[in-house]
Amino acid sequence: MVRRGSAAFVVMVLAAGCAAQQQGATGQSTAGVTDTTIRIGGVLTKTSASGYSTKDAEIGARARFERANAEGGVHGRRIEFLGAEDDGQDAAKGDAAAKKLVQKDQVFALVPVHAPNFGGAAFLEQQGVPWFGWATGPQWCGTKTGFGYNGCLAPKQGAGSQTWWGRQLADLLGGSSGKSVWVQTSDSSGSKYGGTTISQSFTAAGFQLAGVNSGLPAAAPPPDWLPYINKIMTSDDGGPPDVVVSVIAGTKFNVGLYAALKRAGYKGVLTDATSYDAAILKDEASAEALEGVIAAPMFEPFESSAPEIARLRQDVEKAAPGTALTQHLAIGYWAADIFLDMLNKAGKDLTREKFLATGNGSYVYENPGFGRIQYPKDHNEPNGCGALVKLAGGAFQVAKSMKCFDNVPLK
Repeated sequence: MVRRGSAAFVVMVLAAGCAAQQQGATGQSTAGVTDTTIRIGGVLTKTSASGYSTKDAEIGARARFERANAEGGVHGRRIEFLGAEDDGQDAAKGDAAAKKLVQKDQVFALVPVHAPNFGGAAFLEQQGVPWFGWATGPQWCGTKTGFGYNGCLAPKQGAGSQTWWGRQLADLLGGSSGKSVWVQTSDSSGSKYGGTTISQSFTAAGFQLAGVNSGLPAAAPPPDWLPYINKIMTSDDGGPPDVVVSVIAGTKFNVGLYAALKRAGYKGVLTDATSYDAAILKDEASAEALEGVIAAPMFEPFESSAPEIARLRQDVEKAAPGTALTQHLAIGYWAADIFLDMLNKAGKDLTREKFLATGNGSYVYENPGFGRIQYPKDHNEPNGCGALVKLAGGAFQVAKSMKCFDNVPLK
């Protein structure tokens, strides 16, 4: 009797052990997933020494996730959004934040990731954890787990490189023939690389390259802009170029650069990727410096009449009433939108392996809000889509609606 009971107990223990082993074997791939929820968290540069912040991306992602939950979730699972960690624009902190979310918080995926110096890429790739956001640096490119809503913005030589910015501006200006362009970057690796790809975007559109300068310090705006302004104002055979492109992350940099150029008498076109921000208009000096600047967002502008943008505005107002719409907010929103679409296509029987197989298996998603995305192709090149917005009379106006163009090999 005792032996029989002991044997039964041993069998029960062995069975429980086998079950625990099976759960452990699949635990990593199903982390953050229950029958009713999917746990998500993000990493942003909420604070930084320069004042640059992507914190609004959290609001955008939350707004999109809340609409998904209100519609019943994805295959019956609601999104449990933990919010976003702050990496302080420090790669080591970004790595630590990614590890915390995966190992302690047990998230299924990281959405949104919007941090120029994100340091968690290698860890997420090694662990097979999906992450979605703005692919501004080379750490996004060539991965199987990193899904930039706009593809890879730092392609390797020979891979496809975007032409949309140059071609959209050429269309806006009535052609590029006889027009020159100067590209200003900072000395950060991401900014320098952006200078290479964006220079080619403009030369592919027919502009003449007057020069590229990467001497601007990335940590803080210089106390004296004059050396940089002198180079620009004499770059086109002793005169100023027709277009100045700023490839610098941070409003303070662009405000300083543009204000100095205007003081020097520059009358040409000023354009960048980051000045589309309603918060800028609250500061009189910033609004004055950025008046006339043409920003180049990789999404359809908020001022657009497209139904997808109307829905974005409604989602944000419902989730965070009175919130100003910013570029970072849109990036979080569209990153979440792509994640949700991929999640839906992965099906109800969800694991990370199945999700990644879906995302990397001839995945295509088109939305007038951000253009199109194709994976695995866009792990190695940008999606080739963008719009132009002009600040005129203290208000943003759609200069060119979202349009996609073919990439060309990066030289």
